[in-house]
Amino acid sequence: MLNSVEVTGTSVNKNETPVFQSEAMDHDLVMLDEIDNILELEENDYPQFTLAKNKARFLRMLTWYKNKEEWLDVAPLSGVSKLFKQQSKELEGIRSNKLDYEMELETGTLTPSQRSYRKDELKMCKVQEKMAVHLIAKMQVKIKSGRR
Repeated sequence: MLNSVEVTGTSVNKNETPVFQSEAMDHDLVMLDEIDNILELEENDYPQFTLAKNKARFLRMLTWYKNKEEWLDVAPLSGVSKLFKQQSKELEGIRSNKLDYEMELETGTLTPSQRSYRKDELKMCKVQEKMAVHLIAKMQVKIKSGRR
């Protein structure tokens, strides 16, 4: 519970988490669970990140996955199979990192800035996992249809 809050959404007490920022981040985390395909989101629906570098990272990742999805239409089966293996392996790492961030956030021992950073990273992991799963599913369809 905050003793006092400024209008800008930052807390006066250094040991407290800013209310508005935290609520927005929690909302984004919940929202990400409900989205089927992040690639189809409108720009104003993109998740909000605390750090500018994560926003830029998200946009680069979004572009990469969109390009790979377009590439699937013309890609040779061998290239699709190779990318499928790479993405499947990368998905394991993404899920491992996501679990680590979730566990760290549950401990309650983080400072507000550490907590904010971990939530940003957790959000990034969820976004990347969603996009990877979507791409892997499309590749599975392409591989199955190509082997008939």
